Amino acid sequence: MLVASLIFLITLIFVIWQPKGLQIGTTAVIGAIIALLIGVVSLNDVLIVSDIVWDATLAFIGIIILSMVLDEIGFFEWCALKMAKFSNGNGLKMFIYSILLGAFVSALFANDGAALILTPILLAKMRILQLNLKTIVAFLLAGGFISDSASLPFVFSNLTNIVTANYFNIGFAQYFFDMIIPFIVSVIASIVFLWLILRKDIPKTVDITLLKEPKSAIKNMKLFYFSWAFLAMLLVGYFIGDIYGLPVSLFALGGGLVFLMIATISKAVKPIHIIKEAPWQVVWFSIGLYIVVYGLKNAGLTDYLTIVLKDLALRGDTIAVIGTGFIAAFLSAIMNNMPTIMIMDIALSDIGNQAMIYANIVGCNLGPKMTPFGSLATLLWLHVLAKKGVKISFAQYSKFGLIITPPVLFIVLLAI
Repeated sequence: MLVASLIFLITLIFVIWQPKGLQIGTTAVIGAIIALLIGVVSLNDVLIVSDIVWDATLAFIGIIILSMVLDEIGFFEWCALKMAKFSNGNGLKMFIYSILLGAFVSALFANDGAALILTPILLAKMRILQLNLKTIVAFLLAGGFISDSASLPFVFSNLTNIVTANYFNIGFAQYFFDMIIPFIVSVIASIVFLWLILRKDIPKTVDITLLKEPKSAIKNMKLFYFSWAFLAMLLVGYFIGDIYGLPVSLFALGGGLVFLMIATISKAVKPIHIIKEAPWQVVWFSIGLYIVVYGLKNAGLTDYLTIVLKDLALRGDTIAVIGTGFIAAFLSAIMNNMPTIMIMDIALSDIGNQAMIYANIVGCNLGPKMTPFGSLATLLWLHVLAKKGVKISFAQYSKFGLIITPPVLFIVLLAI
């Protein structure tokens, strides 16, 4: 256990630190190679991990490609401007609408998509609105939190959802109908607690006349209108694919590539630019870190977790759900939610309690918000902000995350 823990800890430190521009994917792959060379994991383990994560990884690539094409044609900027105009200059309304926009993007384009695409757009608009730094940070913290707390309704809304749904053979439709209520509760609870915590930094009025008209953001109007129909057809495709047992990645990656091809034919985007700028480091990060963490499984971590989870399962559904959710949440906050979901899935595999499986997903989606390194979406979000000149310290983020996450998590777990 000691060697496996050291490899994981050192890998995670370098992922967070990123010395001399060392990217997160490169670090994770190096950690995986070291784990393989030392014997913490075997080649067979690598194949097992690949079998667990391939669908999630390909789906993520597809969703990001689709998001980047939509961003190129002005889809997300139009949404942000429309949201601001709807507020009519009311600060509270703008705060709530920005959270709802984040929830919409996170649900349909995954939490990482929300962090990568929506964050810089919202930041740019807030600077145009001449908001002070405290207000900007308040809006950004709210957007960062909702990107994970709203990543519940669809299998493709979060990599953790895909991994767990595949591991336990939960169909797309079944997952949606089981998680739609927790999703709605999560969004409402997030809005309430975000407002309570950040209300002092939200202005009463905002001068929205400083913003341009939403239509001016659209670079290809025909493709923009078509994109709404395409998203609807793609969503229907997921449900149809579920009937035939088709993998989520078939529609996520297929849809992303088809839309890229349509946009290329329409001369709205340059495909080489989209492919080149896609966050491939995220792919290497997910695969590499999963392999590193599988070494912890081999060292007996899942055995310890299974004992605890079996005990919780005997104490009634409410205690089992809350206990599982908070264990997953704290592990995610400490060791990142991507490896946590796999370790917890393996530990839950012989218990047979579906409510605990969903509690694990909720814990792994919301729990990471307690620390800056709890989820990949947060790491990407902080990286995007730092590049834009907005630095949020470890202490500032952790203080915010530790205050808001536990009550929202508790409420959502009760809704399962």
